[in-house]
Formats: sequence, structure tokens, C-alpha cells
Amino acid sequence: MYPPSLQPPPHRDFISVTLSLGESYDNSKGWRRRSCWRKPRKHSRRGPPSLQIRAPDKDVKDRIQDRVEQEQEEPGNAHKENSQRTVISWRGAVIEHEQGTESPSRRADVPTNRPGPESRTQKASAPLNKRQKAVVEAFRHAWKGYRKYAWGHDELRPLSKSFGEWFGLGLTLVDALDTMWILGLTKEFEEARKWVSQKLQFQKDVDVNLFESTIRILGALLSTYHLTGDSLFLEKAKDFGNRLLPAFKTPSKIPFSDVNIGTGIAHPPRWTSDSTVAEVTSIQLEFRELSRLTGNEKFQEAVVEVTRRVHSLSGKKDGLVPMFINTHSGHFTHLGVYTLGARADSYYEYLLKQWIQGGKKETQLLEDYVEAIEGVKTHLLRSSEPSKLTFVGELAHGRFSAKMDHLVCFLPGTLALGAHHGLPAEHMDLAKALMETCYQMNRQMKTGLSPEIAHFNVVPQEGRQDVEVKPADRHNLLRPETVESLFYLHRCTGDSKYRDWGWEILQSFNTYTRVPTGGYSSINNVQDPQNPGPRDKMESFFLGETLKYLFLLFSDDADLLSLDTYVFNTEAHPLPIWTPS
Repeated sequence: MYPPSLQPPPHRDFISVTLSLGESYDNSKGWRRRSCWRKPRKHSRRGPPSLQIRAPDKDVKDRIQDRVEQEQEEPGNAHKENSQRTVISWRGAVIEHEQGTESPSRRADVPTNRPGPESRTQKASAPLNKRQKAVVEAFRHAWKGYRKYAWGHDELRPLSKSFGEWFGLGLTLVDALDTMWILGLTKEFEEARKWVSQKLQFQKDVDVNLFESTIRILGALLSTYHLTGDSLFLEKAKDFGNRLLPAFKTPSKIPFSDVNIGTGIAHPPRWTSDSTVAEVTSIQLEFRELSRLTGNEKFQEAVVEVTRRVHSLSGKKDGLVPMFINTHSGHFTHLGVYTLGARADSYYEYLLKQWIQGGKKETQLLEDYVEAIEGVKTHLLRSSEPSKLTFVGELAHGRFSAKMDHLVCFLPGTLALGAHHGLPAEHMDLAKALMETCYQMNRQMKTGLSPEIAHFNVVPQEGRQDVEVKPADRHNLLRPETVESLFYLHRCTGDSKYRDWGWEILQSFNTYTRVPTGGYSSINNVQDPQNPGPRDKMESFFLGETLKYLFLLFSDDADLLSLDTYVFNTEAHPLPIWTPS
């Protein structure tokens, strides 16, 4: 069932939420007229109440030596003109090619004075342990390269000491804002905030991918606002959210994949007239939260309509969805192909997380999620030889393929999160089994890093191991999914082996992807430790997700970003769970 509509917000810092039962997908005629919003209680301090987050530790820079270059140079002085454009679509497929380059109707009152970091904390910061310090050092090394060679640009190219542009919106910097806050990097955060305040402008003639820009930019701005209480980030989020809305102006209300944030012209990608299912169904957390903060229904209405339409479509197989959807007809295309990898993955993740975000009141979301997990068990789950690893394959027109994207390693964490929030114990059992598989996808590689795609051996045969890799699939993009799930499994079970596995992966990143002059690089071959083949690219999600999840995995504080208080978007940006007043 949908979250009901909003009443105009009174003039207070924040609104509180109470959730009613609402209406179901199949009886949606009157749901928007039902209100779940009540007048907010007045809080004694600015910003969202009941945050459980450490403030930046004043002693971090005393414990970890600042780099000399960071102290002496202004950011981004090196190689300012050496840039390239790169496009990554649908959370996985990399497409290299050249790319060319309305205000809210109601405004909620927000803080006008920016509080210092210490004013945002509710409890003393715990000292960092050895492994957390190693993550902080890795972040600083990555930031050193970005700051020197790519400042204000989307991505660092660490080998060529240059940068790449995708949207031209400082993607790495924005994606890493809340990571810096969580890691206690006060100086780095303040410098980045200054850039956001002075340089981040959305009035520019550039196409952005709706999904990627929502999860990375809008998600980061919203989460950083919640963690800091700084109104700058909410104002930027409102501006950006408004510029994304034209993507939804299609005959079916299924959004186009791309939108020009300067002209408001939206369109499908160049290679197809369809959008991917994962992209159109994995922007809901962010748009719903933007409506909650602004009191303006239009953001929530746009994405809830997508959810309702996808729910009602034919072409599913026991809750499993195809990968593509047409923006004109609103129907699935390329029927009969089912995967939990690229183009479909986060559809399943956001069913569960929207249910959690909304206070577990929207039962249809939960029902769709549980049905899909049963569909995975029925159609996609197999075990490998010789070690009997449980893995999730793909189904194409009735034919099973033992292929598993590294992207699918989000699933153990999502299953564990669901079990934490009361779903059946067998979900946790499956999470543990799949977590072992994802670990082995790393461990069985000679670099200790997972390939982009793995194929599993399902036929007993002497001399063959469980995980096999084809030449075209053996690259590693510094992805977060394995360590993301390790974080959830450790939080939910307390088993220290998940920390140990994460530590092994961090050491492998440092050994095979670290660039001495600053930054980390994706590599071409996880099976060649002597020549892993650096690709000269550091994805923004390495700072936004991978290192953040490792830091949280190693934390001794189980209440740091509690799973009962926050829900992470698919780019690891924590957003608050809506608590009834």
C-alpha cells in the first residue's frame, strides 16, 4: 500500500510522520487524499531528532598524519585541463563514449545557521580501532589524489593524474560527503562543503542519468543534511530534485532514463527506447524523503506511481521482473529473462527498504519482496561443485545460466536486513550461505578481489574449482556489494568472521589497486597479481560506499547508524526511518 499524501507543513524545523494503513495498489483511487502527516513537535535543536551518529573526531588528524601536499596546495591545481568523459549506466555496464554537455511550490523552514560538528553529536565518539584507522588512511590516500588532480570533477584518473567527467557535478566529492562526516574527517568535510556552497550549480546544460544522479547526488545531499543539520544540503537537494522531475513526463509515467537538468528535456538512452527496471524502481527512497522534508507531494507522487504501475504489470515470474520497461506503453519488454544482477538488482532491494523506511506500514511492498525471494529460491538458486556454494544464477526463456554478477552480492545483506526487521529466519540462513559464496568469489581469485561476473561449476569434475571467470569478466571496479553485505551480516549476527573477511578485502584493495601518488584504480585482471592491469579510474562509489561500509563493518559501536534508525539507499547514503509521532 502507498504512503498517504501530505498536508501543507507548518512553520517548524522538521515534521514528524504518522503512517496510516492507506490503500492497496489495486484500490489506489483514493490513496492520495489520505493524510499521514501531522503537525510537528517543536524540537529544542535544529535538524532531525534522534540522530545516532558520531561527530567528526577532533583527534583523527592527530592520529593519522596529514599529507604534506594537502596542507600546502589548493585543491585541484594539477592538470586542470586533462579530462575525459565516461558514462556508466544501470549500475554496472560501462559505456565509454563522448557526451555533450522550477522551484518548490512550498518550502519548509530549515536551519539558517550551520552548526559545528560537535553540536550535532548526541554521545561521545568512541576511539577508532586499528582496522577503522586503516580505512581512514585509505580514504585519505584516495582523497589526496582526487583533491590534487580531479578537484571539483566527477572522477579521478589516478594513473594519468587527471580527471574524467560524466555529469560535471563533482560526483566523487558529493558522493563522499557523508563518508567524510562519518569517518570524522573534519578538515576534508569542511573544504568539500565550501565547494558545494560556492561551486555546485545545477543550472547547466547537461544530461544526467536519472537513477545514478538520484542515488549518488540526491541521496548524498539528503543524508548529509540529516547527519549535519546543515540547510545548505537540503536546499541543494530541493533544487536538484526539481530538475529531475521532467524525466517522469512520459505517456506511461515510467520515467525516461536521462534528463537535461538545465533545459528540462528528458529522453531515453541512445541505444534503446526502454528504461531499465532497476533504474526506475530504485529512486523511491530518495524522492519520498525529499517530499517528507519539503512537504511537497510531487516528488513522492512521481515515484509511487511508478511503483504502483510496476506492481500491476504482467510478465513477472513468481515475483521476478524482466530487465526492461517501455516508457511509452509502460509494459515490460524483453520478456522471459530474469536476473538479480545488472538492470534488475536494486528493484528487489528497494521493495524491502521502502517498507522499512515507511515504518513497515506499506504491506504491498513487503508482499512483493517476499514473493520475489520465493521466486529466487524456486528459479534462480543452485549450488556449485565441488564445495556446494549456494549461488544465484539467471534464467533466460526457461534456460538456466550459472552466471552471477558481483552486483548480486547485495542480496545477502538485504536478506539479513529483512530478517533483522522480522522476516522469516530462513532469510537469514540464505543470507549466510550467499555471503560465503560472495566471499569465495573474492578468495578464489589470485588477487583476493572478485571479478565483475563469475560463472559457477555445477558439474562434478576433478580439477575444477567452484568459481570460474571468463576473460571479458575478470575486471574489478572497486565495487562495494561484498563489503556491504559483510556489514549487514556482522551487524545482524555479531560473527567476527565477517570482519576478518572484510579486512582481507581491504588489504587486497591496498595491494593491487592503490596508486602511490594518490587514489585507487579499477583493475582489468583479478587473476594476475603480477600485472592486474590498472584501468586508470576511481569510481565515486569507492569513497561513497566501499570505504564507508568497511568503516562501519569494523566499528565497535553497534549504534553507529543503527539499522533501527536508518535505511541505506543503494549508494550507501543513510536516510532516516520514518517514526510515527
